[in-house]
This record gives sequence, C-alpha cells and structure tokens, in this order.
Amino acid sequence: MTTRILTGIILLALLAFALYFGGWAFSLLWVAAVCLSMYEEFHALSQTGLRPVAIPSWIALIIAVPGFLLLTELAGLLLLMFLTMLTMMAVSAVVIFRSAPKLEDLLMSLLPLFSIVVPGLCMLALVRVTPIAQQRTFLSLAFFVPVLGDSFAYFAGVRFGRVKLVPEVSPKKTVEGAVAGLAGGILAAVGIFILSSAFASNTIPFYHFLLLGFLGSIAGQIGDLFASLVKRYCRIKDFGHIFPGHGGMMDRLDSILFVAVLVYIYQAFL
Repeated sequence: MTTRILTGIILLALLAFALYFGGWAFSLLWVAAVCLSMYEEFHALSQTGLRPVAIPSWIALIIAVPGFLLLTELAGLLLLMFLTMLTMMAVSAVVIFRSAPKLEDLLMSLLPLFSIVVPGLCMLALVRVTPIAQQRTFLSLAFFVPVLGDSFAYFAGVRFGRVKLVPEVSPKKTVEGAVAGLAGGILAAVGIFILSSAFASNTIPFYHFLLLGFLGSIAGQIGDLFASLVKRYCRIKDFGHIFPGHGGMMDRLDSILFVAVLVYIYQAFL
C-alpha cells in the first residue's frame, strides 16, 4: 500500500509538471507514454500464442504524431481516418497472406490501434486545437477525473466493497467501489472548475464540468474494465512493472485513454 501511494505521488507530480508547461513538454511526455503502452499491449498479446502484427500500427503512430501537432484540426482528423483505414488494410493483408491465418490474430493486431493509438491522438488533438486558456482545463479533466475516480474506487472497494461488479472480468472490483469512483470523478471535475475559475479565467459553465465528471467517471471505469478483460485474456496481472505498486504504463493509462476520447469529442461541440 505504501509503495502504491508513493509511486502515485511521484506520478501526480510528473503529471502536474506536464500540465503546467503544456504544449510540446506535455506532447512529448504523452507520446512516450503512448508508445510504451502500445509496446506493453503488443507484448502481452504475443505471449498468448497469437501472432499480432505490430509494424503497421507503429508506422501509423509515427506518421500521425507530427501530423496532429503541425496540421490544422480538420487535416489532422482526415489524416487519422486515412491512417486508421490504411493500417487496418495493411494488418489484414499481412494476416491473410501468412501461413495458417487466424481471425483472432487480425482482431488482436487491431486492438492496440483502437485502444491506444486513436485515443492517444485524441489527447494530442486537445493540445493542438483548444485555446491556451482552456487547454489546461480540458487536459486536467481528461487526467484527473479518471485518476481521482480510480483512487476513490480502489480505497472504497478495499474498505467497503462487498458486492462484485463484474467478477468474470475483474474479481476485485465492486459495486461500492464503482459508486465511489463515480463520486471521485465528479469531485475532481468540481475541483478543476473551482481552480480554473480562480486562476485561468474559465468561461465554461459549471454544468459542463458536472456532466464531464459524471460521463468521464463512467468512461474511465469502462476503460479500466476493458483493460482487465485484455489482461484476463492474456492471463497476466499487469501489463508491466515499470511503476512499483501500479504495474505498467498501460495499467495507468487504461482509463485515461477512454476519457481522452470523451473529452475531445465533448469540447468539439462546445
């Protein structure tokens, strides 16, 4: 428990640094985190006896990152759509024309593309398309709603958890923890509203923060359960061991990646 808390404090300090400086500092750290997450997921899938095709997804990521940072919003989105389709075709071609092709190989090869690359680029898009005044606000929502929600869910589940949430996917997660996680995510959004209104001249109405806190908490927990399902399929406890008490990078980003997509889409309609 102590190791988990200390590691969490260090990670939060690093996150605060990245959010404070934003721009290129945040983007470079985020790209590094996404690359490590994708490596961990491909490595986990390859341990199952499957033969996932990784190279097309890596090429798509390498091309898309500078595109998202340098192009306009529309051009970046068109590039993402084009690269996603091209990657799907490339992966399909490799799997189909190899010996003993399996549909499962194809599906698992595309999993990191849709669970890491696309959501990861949505986070980069937040840096690229949102005004400086709102950039820290949206990035903070994308990070702290799932992080605080996860913390509330963990401690409430350990202390009060009785009713299992989805035991077939994650035996340790409980309904009580999920409810606490929902409350934690909303509390994080309220805190971000207060801080952004006090120090960043926030112009976004309060109800948007409440809604993003609520929806973000749900999205984060779905992302966490999705990652648990993948780990259960791969028969592993964690994707990696880079963070003592927390597992690998993907273990930390699973919920954040899902919330990043939500926040990006939500802000596009504001």
